[in-house]
Amino acid sequence: MPRKPPIVFPQEQRLLSALGERLRLARKRRKLSNAVVAQRAGISRTTVYKVEAGDPGATLGSYVRVLAVLGLESDINQLGADDRVGRKLQDLALEPAPKRHTAAHTKAVKPSSASSNEEPA
Repeated sequence: MPRKPPIVFPQEQRLLSALGERLRLARKRRKLSNAVVAQRAGISRTTVYKVEAGDPGATLGSYVRVLAVLGLESDINQLGADDRVGRKLQDLALEPAPKRHTAAHTKAVKPSSASSNEEPA
């Protein structure tokens, strides 16, 4: 029984489709056919078609193999390289917690008047 493809949200599908289109254009610029890329990558022509279509069912390994055939495998190092959110969270955890001033720790001081300390005559 074939497995179900993963659930992919529309924004993620757009990203996969755009990646597939860039790979297709890179293949065409190199004047390589689907069959040649498939043979060099050690995958089927159907899998190359799925990669170029941005099919979420294509494995990451298939994408990497196609990148390698096209000489673009070093581009995979750019994925997740600039983790701005993770660095910000880590920096926040390193900062000392600000001191809190609560009502229990602060005493209200009433100014004393000179007349209240005098005894009545």
